[in-house]
Amino acid sequence: MKTIKKFAVMLMVGMILVISNTTVNAKTINEADTELCETLKYALINTLGKPVDKAIAEIYKDDMDAPEGLTWDSYDIEILKIKQLYGVGGGYEITLKAHPYYDAHMSYGIDEIVVDTRGKLISYKHLKTYS
Repeated sequence: MKTIKKFAVMLMVGMILVISNTTVNAKTINEADTELCETLKYALINTLGKPVDKAIAEIYKDDMDAPEGLTWDSYDIEILKIKQLYGVGGGYEITLKAHPYYDAHMSYGIDEIVVDTRGKLISYKHLKTYS
């Protein structure tokens, strides 16, 4: 009899725990002036600043007409492709289209830059120079 009462109490406690167990879903808090997808895009691009800077310096180092201080902005970078390298959550290779500029956003060229999510510059290609 004691065993049945003990089992009944354990069963009731178990049912109460299961019934009262509510699922909690985390909600992303976006504290930016853009939609979440755009915010993630800009965050990703900004984390890749060093290899993008390196590519632009390499592309224009022998261009005697290139103005000093060529730079870029994350809002003016296009993500052309994201290639998954090692499965979900592994490394990614990201192909970007950059529009370097000088002074008050005077465009100087268009470049394709490939980087990985570890911050490594994979390759780059100059596409166009504005005269």
